[in-house]
Amino acid sequence: MHILVTGGAGFIGSNIADRLISDGHSVVIVDNLFSGYMENVNPAADFRNVDVTDFNALEEVFKEKRFDAVFHLAAQIDVRKSGKDPAFDASVNIIGGINLLKLMEKYKSGKLIYSSTGGAIYGEPKSIIADENQPAEPIAPYGVSKFCLERYIEYFHRMCGIDYTIFRYANVYGPRQDPLGEAGVIAIFMGKMIKGEGTVIFGNGKQTRDFVFIDDIVSANIAALSQGSGEIINIGTGIEVSVNEIHSCLTEIFEIKEPAEIKPERKGEVFRIALDASKAKRILGWSPKFTLKEGLKITADYMRRQES
Repeated sequence: MHILVTGGAGFIGSNIADRLISDGHSVVIVDNLFSGYMENVNPAADFRNVDVTDFNALEEVFKEKRFDAVFHLAAQIDVRKSGKDPAFDASVNIIGGINLLKLMEKYKSGKLIYSSTGGAIYGEPKSIIADENQPAEPIAPYGVSKFCLERYIEYFHRMCGIDYTIFRYANVYGPRQDPLGEAGVIAIFMGKMIKGEGTVIFGNGKQTRDFVFIDDIVSANIAALSQGSGEIINIGTGIEVSVNEIHSCLTEIFEIKEPAEIKPERKGEVFRIALDASKAKRILGWSPKFTLKEGLKITADYMRRQES
């Protein structure tokens, strides 16, 4: 298959691209390298330095070949930045997505597989283990923009027949996640520990998240090539893990004895959430294969190799 991966130089996108290439597909990667890195790009991929907000440049990619599937991961993913500059967040996450949908319609592309977000869309859920029927109540512009594109995808499906699967991820972690900037707590802790720097916990550390390993995310995306049409699907473990628990696990892995510095909690972040992924099992035959300890060890080994 001819497949386009937007954001394919980033953490999740590059891992998906690698798997697609390993499976024998022809892959074109579109990325503006704002938060992605060329070292993540598989040399077998056809890389284009293109911003999804640039319609004309993006159209040049579509003119060259018909894509059987499009994995859309290009996004502004920093929750705090979205609050400081919601217009920029919307320009990338909404306008960039609409550009892609318009070109998929025009050039008769195949299925769209969209990487959305679970925690940021559900907000502070009424049921801690949130399923797909949980009301969308985002508390940050990032969640608003990701949810808005979901609605546009459904519109283009109704009006233009574009096939799709929308994934709402839990907190993804694993090799290639950037420990700087908008990274998740696992990557941030690991980045500090591996350099011998002090760690920080905001609030009491009892905030919980659902942590899912990158290889499990990739497997779900591959399954969506042939299953899950017209569906919104959570991808997570359904297990709450606190920030304190993550920190404790990592201090054991990295043999750190110093406690974390405690700072005031940050506003605008969900306190407790995990994702019910029973729909993914029912529709895709997917369930997470990696335990948290297994995933943390693999990620730690990767980061040590990167530092050596």
